[in-house]
Amino acid sequence: MPPRNQETVTPDIVQYDPRHPLYNGNWRRSTKPDVREFARDDFDEPHRKRQKAILAKHPEVRSLYGNEPLTAVIGFGAVSIQLLAAYMIGCVWTDLHWAIVLAVAYLLGGTVSALFGVIIHEAGHNLIFKNPVLNRATGLMINLPMVVPISQSFRRYHLEHHQFQGVEGMDPDLPLDAEIPLIHNNPMLKTLWVMCYSVMYLVRGLALKKQPQRWELINWAFTICADIAIARFMSLRSLMYLLVSVYFGYGLHPGAAHFIQEHYIFRDGQETYSYYGSGNILYLNIGLHNEHHDFPQIPWTRIVKLREIAHEFYDPLYAHTSWFGVIYNFITSPMLGPQARLVRTYKAHRSGRLEYKVPVDVPATTVAAKKGSSISSINKKKRL
Repeated sequence: MPPRNQETVTPDIVQYDPRHPLYNGNWRRSTKPDVREFARDDFDEPHRKRQKAILAKHPEVRSLYGNEPLTAVIGFGAVSIQLLAAYMIGCVWTDLHWAIVLAVAYLLGGTVSALFGVIIHEAGHNLIFKNPVLNRATGLMINLPMVVPISQSFRRYHLEHHQFQGVEGMDPDLPLDAEIPLIHNNPMLKTLWVMCYSVMYLVRGLALKKQPQRWELINWAFTICADIAIARFMSLRSLMYLLVSVYFGYGLHPGAAHFIQEHYIFRDGQETYSYYGSGNILYLNIGLHNEHHDFPQIPWTRIVKLREIAHEFYDPLYAHTSWFGVIYNFITSPMLGPQARLVRTYKAHRSGRLEYKVPVDVPATTVAAKKGSSISSINKKKRL
């Protein structure tokens, strides 16, 4: 028998993630248009591991981390434009026909309201200022003309979405089970569903039955006071214009198409999608969603640089080039609907993250040899 002190020198067998380097899965979308359930995977979400793979090859990406105060300046300008429009419609142009008001609410108000969501998103990741309180304050400022308190709840739930992407019962971005049989692949119902996406987002948050946190209560108080002030010093007509603008900007509007573009399945094996089109100019590169999930530490002004540096990781991934096309395809395709999302159990998510390692400086043949493996085959092995 070997000496006792030699029993501990046997090297552990390392199980490398077979999805390396792109971290697309081997799962497939259902080809049956009558399917009424999510696609499923038994791996963890791909972004944390792709981040490690990119950093191993391009450590200079870390220099892109940081903040962008310019976002707050843009936000202040957008808020000023929307409040001015509300004042003009509610207090000056009071004889405008309702059809013209709705057109302005869609073309101007909806466009600006969609931008509000992008800035709230940046604030939620503390990408505007180093001080988290200043980011929260920026979110409150942006929330001022939005009528409904959303900034602090979005921050909370969106960070959970990053942490538990696709995990059943834990990712607040996933449609509710009731949405699938109700909407399914009916084009008319999908149109109504897209139009009411902002409402459904709130309903999903409420369905989690979580107690509101302190900043969410502050958000409610701030927004109620802002609404009262707008109705008092402008008019109820002004307040209604702002409300309708938010409804349009988070619904059937190209500026809201990224809600569908980001995680609704358009290709087998890929659960997150980017958009590379002109809309990124107005909406602060919100379309670069694979890049954002891989590196949520990078603000919008530098996220394009990430794609340039690590292009070999992003060029092979399927990406959208038209937000109008995203909406049209989602509504008309029988393969797309609320069910076109990928889910995983928390156990699979945790096991995949612990059991499968990122193959840094490992020959590609070593990883290729593991392609036939599945997480279930190693559940009984020692966690590394």
